[in-house]
Amino acid sequence: MKPQQLSVCIYCGSRPGNDQEYGLIAATIGTLFAQHDITLVYGGGSVGLMGIAARACLAAGGRVTGVITEQLEALEVGLDSVTRKYLVPDMHARKLRMFELSDGFIALPGGSGTLDEIAEILSWRQLGLHDKPCILLNYKGFWDPLAQLLGHMHSHGFLSESGRNYFQLADSPNGALSLIKAQISAPAPGLSDQ
Repeated sequence: MKPQQLSVCIYCGSRPGNDQEYGLIAATIGTLFAQHDITLVYGGGSVGLMGIAARACLAAGGRVTGVITEQLEALEVGLDSVTRKYLVPDMHARKLRMFELSDGFIALPGGSGTLDEIAEILSWRQLGLHDKPCILLNYKGFWDPLAQLLGHMHSHGFLSESGRNYFQLADSPNGALSLIKAQISAPAPGLSDQ
């Protein structure tokens, strides 16, 4: 029997950032997904790191599932060459559909939208709604401030010890992929300490 194909969601910027290595990281992630037969789930855009990662995955023969809102599709920022596209009415539906389609999550550098997406995944995890792994691709310490903020929340009694560890940091695309594959294949931990 063929093993189930993994689907992993990437959260990342709709802008390329001011360091061209961000684009290289996004392209590497897309290529690695294709090489490891992992479906790339993302926000459906053609711009920024989102578009770079999706195009790289497709160019390497991989599968890409885009989930985009009607508003963004009307602004013509959607990538039409994806393997599968879901058109949803709003951002809330977009985040939920991306969650439903994914076995885990990798957050690349990004802005407020990326932060919103991973914060919601953290909240849902704390509520016991899922135990899917989430990896922060911490290129040049990009996510260090978030890790420090989670520690700060924990030290002030607003976040459980397990809550501050819901995200793991990876320094490279290969490291992020290794962490997420190991967590998905491992037995799911209990959610009793939420």
